Amino acid sequence: MQANENACFYTSTDVPGKKIGFYFAVQSGGAFDIDYSVVDPRGQTVLDGQGERQGDYVFTANFVGEYSFCFSNGMSTFAEKLVDFEIGLEHELRPNFAKAVEGSQQPETLSQMEESLFRLSGALTNIARTQKYFRTRENRNFSTVVSTEQRIFWFASLESIAIVTMAALQVFVVRNFFNVKKGGV
Repeated sequence: MQANENACFYTSTDVPGKKIGFYFAVQSGGAFDIDYSVVDPRGQTVLDGQGERQGDYVFTANFVGEYSFCFSNGMSTFAEKLVDFEIGLEHELRPNFAKAVEGSQQPETLSQMEESLFRLSGALTNIARTQKYFRTRENRNFSTVVSTEQRIFWFASLESIAIVTMAALQVFVVRNFFNVKKGGV
């Protein structure tokens, strides 16, 4: 995002009760912060934040319609920022099996397998979110290392120039101190 830029992204729900997952992280630029807001179809603010580095939210879409996810880089006058984000719809309806006419129970093996799949799906989602978190930290820390490296380089360069200048000035002073004028006492 450029400095002073606002950008909005949209997703829509067709039935109420769906879960919306919203993840964002500032990968580079400025102080790694950005303003965001999430607005529901009625114009009410669902989530809001200023100067956030990253966020991972899941909320229930209670209304049918279009939800807007807006980012604002308005507090920055010159720094552009790279924002990684993901918006996902999750529909967590678990199937209910109708009992047979004879009154038999639903198959136990099928229900255990489905529970296992739901747990695996949740664990994989958690692993993916953790991986994104670590990737974001790696990018930020790399940016810090590059910045520190540049500062050390320029400080060492200025220090070297100062040492060479002081050495030349000392040689000049010592030469003039022992320089005796001819014909004088």
